[in-house]
Amino acid sequence: MALAKLGGSISRALHQVRDAPIVDENVLNECLYEIRWALLQADVQFRMVYDMFINVKKNVNLHDLSGGHNKFKIIQLEVANELCKLLFPGMPSFTLKKGRTSVVMFVGLQGSGKTTTCTKYACYHKKKGWKPALVCADTVRTGAFDQLKENASKATIPFYGSYMETDPVKIATEGVEQFTEENFDLIIVDTSGHKEEAPLFEEMHQMFEAVKPDLVVYVMNSSIGQAAFDHVQAFKQTISVGAVIVTNVDSHAKGVGALSALSRTKCPVIFIGTGEHMDEFEVFDVKPLVSCLLGTDDWSGYMNEIHDFVPMDRQPKLLQKLSQGNFTSGVMSEQFQSMPNRGSTDQVVSMIHCTKELNPRVIKRHLEEAKSHVSRLLWNQRLMKLTRGPEEAQR
Repeated sequence: MALAKLGGSISRALHQVRDAPIVDENVLNECLYEIRWALLQADVQFRMVYDMFINVKKNVNLHDLSGGHNKFKIIQLEVANELCKLLFPGMPSFTLKKGRTSVVMFVGLQGSGKTTTCTKYACYHKKKGWKPALVCADTVRTGAFDQLKENASKATIPFYGSYMETDPVKIATEGVEQFTEENFDLIIVDTSGHKEEAPLFEEMHQMFEAVKPDLVVYVMNSSIGQAAFDHVQAFKQTISVGAVIVTNVDSHAKGVGALSALSRTKCPVIFIGTGEHMDEFEVFDVKPLVSCLLGTDDWSGYMNEIHDFVPMDRQPKLLQKLSQGNFTSGVMSEQFQSMPNRGSTDQVVSMIHCTKELNPRVIKRHLEEAKSHVSRLLWNQRLMKLTRGPEEAQR
């Protein structure tokens, strides 16, 4: 995984500080050099990397730190803060509200994963209680309607499109009108992704004027790296792009470069795609991402998973144990018991020391083995109590 490789490079650089007998300017400079080189290889703009280096050097004054300070922790925290600044694109200006119909129009170049992302976006909000519907207004790409139809059918999400109509604006208008009358509160319009800019921008402008979306989402593949800045700026000159979704963030070396470029556009990234499956779609939050890059545990993301997938009656007890620092095998077992609803152990893999350069399949296998082992231990304990009599079994 590309992010794991980048995270491994940054973690190794910081560990040079942690393992050094004396942390002086030479050790700090060597650490920052390795981090700079890793970010440049990830296609982060040179000026942004240079500014980050200067800020860390400015804020970490080793001469003023007494012997009682943990210099490794101070440097790690400062690097984390600068990475957050480098990757943070700003907060969304529009948020969906239940009880009113919102139209969201997806735009992007051909091959960016736009159609799949539309369905992922719909599935995510369906789980959150919205009533979504999909409109396929892509009349350029062969099989676009078939793909959206198949994805929507699997996710049991209503859809609208046409094999006969060739006017995408007409399809979009009719689809939005139909689903508005049927009281759907989230209508997602998938548009064409021409390879030529002029026809694409003209069609987008016409559709924007026709359906008057509440939000325009630009979908881009992370493989374009720094070019994300120019792409978004070009789209923003034609229509009002309000948010960005980045696909294939986990699998391409330029993913962090693309995210850093988007931070310069001040166009908020709302989701990232981390795979082909419908559940491989996450709300973009810069702090958990930086935690992953630094090799620290993403407990904020873990807490969000608890709120989303652990039953309400089990949440307070589990949260109390975690707040007390008691992440025991029993707590892990409780999380695993809720994971059949999630479908896999991917979320735990991505949140706990997610940047270690290990094969994800190996990590998942170990977690599955741990799950099985914990289940056997709990069952054996229960069995021993049962053999001791009814009073003991009730304890």
